Amino acid sequence: MKDFTTGPVGRQIILFSLPIILGNFVMQLYQIVDSAVVGRYLGKEALAAVGASTPVVFAVVALVIGVGTGASVVLSQYYGAKQYDKVRLTSDTLHIFLVVAGVVIALVGIFFSDGIFRLIELPEPLIPLASQYLRIYLCGMFPFFGFNAIAAILRGIGDSKTPLYFLLVSAILNVGLDFLFILAFKWGVAGTAWATVVSQAVAYFSALWYMNRSGSVLRIDLLKLKFDRKIFRQCINYGLPTGVQQSFVAFGMVALMGIVNGWGTDVIAGYSAAIRVDNLAVIPSMNFAMALTSFTGQNVGAGRMDRVHKGLKMTMLFSSLTCVVITAVIVLFGPSILRIFTTDPGVIRVGTEYLVIVSLFYLIFSAMFVINGMLRGAGAVIFPMFSTLVSLWAVRIPAAMWLSRLIGERGIWWSVPVGWSVGLAIAYGYYKSGKWENHSIFAKNKKKQEA
Repeated sequence: MKDFTTGPVGRQIILFSLPIILGNFVMQLYQIVDSAVVGRYLGKEALAAVGASTPVVFAVVALVIGVGTGASVVLSQYYGAKQYDKVRLTSDTLHIFLVVAGVVIALVGIFFSDGIFRLIELPEPLIPLASQYLRIYLCGMFPFFGFNAIAAILRGIGDSKTPLYFLLVSAILNVGLDFLFILAFKWGVAGTAWATVVSQAVAYFSALWYMNRSGSVLRIDLLKLKFDRKIFRQCINYGLPTGVQQSFVAFGMVALMGIVNGWGTDVIAGYSAAIRVDNLAVIPSMNFAMALTSFTGQNVGAGRMDRVHKGLKMTMLFSSLTCVVITAVIVLFGPSILRIFTTDPGVIRVGTEYLVIVSLFYLIFSAMFVINGMLRGAGAVIFPMFSTLVSLWAVRIPAAMWLSRLIGERGIWWSVPVGWSVGLAIAYGYYKSGKWENHSIFAKNKKKQEA
């Protein structure tokens, strides 16, 4: 457990961020291995099918993960206020919700995969492969959500290292199973899906074992978990806007995938490969923001607003410096990186085009995400949702449709920085207004008492 309410701000954020960044790098790397093995050994059609499944999976899980993020905010604020009984109840409530949601989503998603892919106009020859992958992948929702529950709980109390260790084990296992199931067993696209499901299950049950053996106050006994309705409502109040935001982002990605699908297999495969690299590239910015959310939550709970402002400045600096390095690497070595996935020149051309255009604007993405991370930690979760909806649905998607008609598929890529720029302008304006300072649990309770 880590107390963020005292000590050097910059050092705390760096030390807390690094394990989260490494953990998500590990997750993305084994997803890259999935795609690389699929593209190299099963062909560009299989690569396109798996890539088309990615935004659909995101859309299915986004709302639930958002509520989990809200619970992490609640947990960190209670931890900062030293209310450890509430920390334990929040932990139990979050775990119950995410595990049940995982089972429900798996059952619902399995029955609608074909219809989803037809809705987004995935080319008919790719639908059987994409549906096969998606159905198997969704079977892993129970352990996926369970592990995310444990990771969110640990991050909320300042422990970002432990989830990393279990992710490393899961990643190594996933890579080994990829080669076993695809090359040795000849299971095709199904093999990469089963590799992910098995590795996620190992990560979850290993983390559960650790929590129960560590002697922590957050020990999880699946037979004695307590569900607290009041705390769940707090988690919903903080998490639902984030969940709705994530859902709209996810469905926005599905809508963009629908636009991409109209340009054929090469563009779908190139975009799918580039997105894997893009997801890896933005991890530092996203996870610096995640660390800032926990840091802000604890300091808001402790009434240390001076540390909140300093934390934002330091996080912005760290994230920006990282973005400059990543952009340089992608611009210089983009085609070489994409050859990990395929040797097809048409696919590499499309992927390189996307990466060069988008990576030049990572600084804008970074600033937007960091500010929104701070706002969430302070409890001002509605505004990030609003800014995301505007930047994505009112700007990026219409821009993608319009620009793609003018300049081809490159128009879809240019719509990305256009949306980010609008999102940053909105987030920064709200931060400067100072209205976000009145949204914590304790500020709301004070208002109720005064009323």
